[in-house]
Amino acid sequence: MDSTAVDRFEAGRGRLASLAYRLLGSAADAEDAVQDTFLRWQNADRERIEVPEAWLTKVLTNLCLDRLRSAHARHEHAAGAWLPEPLLEGDPMLGPADTFEQRESVSLAVLTLLERLSPVERAVYVLREAFSYGHAEIASILDITESASQQHLHRARIRIAAERRRGGVQADPASARRVVEEFLAAALSGRTERLVALLTEDVTAVSDGAGLAKRLLRVTTRERVASFARAGFRPTPAKRRLAGGTPSMHIAVVNGAPAVLAVVDGRVVGAVAFAVSDGRIASLHGIATADRLARLNEAWRKHEPEAPVIEAW
Repeated sequence: MDSTAVDRFEAGRGRLASLAYRLLGSAADAEDAVQDTFLRWQNADRERIEVPEAWLTKVLTNLCLDRLRSAHARHEHAAGAWLPEPLLEGDPMLGPADTFEQRESVSLAVLTLLERLSPVERAVYVLREAFSYGHAEIASILDITESASQQHLHRARIRIAAERRRGGVQADPASARRVVEEFLAAALSGRTERLVALLTEDVTAVSDGAGLAKRLLRVTTRERVASFARAGFRPTPAKRRLAGGTPSMHIAVVNGAPAVLAVVDGRVVGAVAFAVSDGRIASLHGIATADRLARLNEAWRKHEPEAPVIEAW
C-alpha cells in the first residue's frame, strides 16, 4: 500500500477510534476495530472507492456491530459484568465535544444506557447524535432504509431522554467538582445523613467490584447508596492490600464528568465517576478492574495531576 493510501487512513484514524469507542464502550476493542478496518482498507480495491471516509465509516461500523452481536459480548453483557472503559479528559478517543449531544454520548451514564439498545439502535444514535450523519448516510452505512433509520433513532432518543429527565439539569464543571469533593469528605467521615442529602431521589450506584464479583453491583435508593459509598470509601488493610499499597485520592475529569481516582505509586487502581445534576449526585460508576483502567493509566502517566485531595487513604 502506497504512502498516500496510508496517509488517507491515518487522517481519519482519530474519528474512527472515537466512533468505535462510543459503539463498543471499550478503548481496547475500539483499537482492534480500527486496526481491522485498516486491514480491509489495505486489501481493498481502492481505485473503486469513490468516498474513502464513507467507505471506512461503513466498514468500521459494521465491524463494531459484529462485535456487539457476538456470542461473547451477549454473554458478558447479559451476565451483568460489563461497564464502559473510563477515559481521562483530553484522550483523543473521546472525540468531538462541541455539542451537548456529543458530550453526553460519551458519558459513562449514557454509554451504560446504550447497552440497553439493540446494536442497530445504538449505531444509529451514535452516528446521528455524535457525528451528525444524515439518515440517508446512516441508511447506506447500515444497509437499512431511511425510514428504519428514523425509527431506530426515535426509539433510542426516547430511552436517552428518559435518562436525561431522571438526571435533571447537568451541573457546570466547577459546581460538580464541589459536590463530589463534599461527597468524598462525607463518605470518609461516615456522615450518612450528609451523604443522603447529596444524592438525588432516584440515584443509582454501579460497581464492577474490582473484578471480584461475577456480576456488577447495583444499588438504588438514597439510603442504600449512601451506605454503599460509606463502606466503599472506608479504608481497610484488606483494601490497601488489594490496591497494592496506600492510595492517594485525586479529583479528575473522566468522560466529561468529575471522578475520584485512587492512585498507588503513580498507577490508578480505582475510579469512581459521578453524574451531578441540580447540585446533587444522580449516579456513581465505580471501576477497579485492571484491564478496564489500562488506557486511563497510560494517559495518567503522561498527565500532570493536581495535588491529591487525600494524601494517604
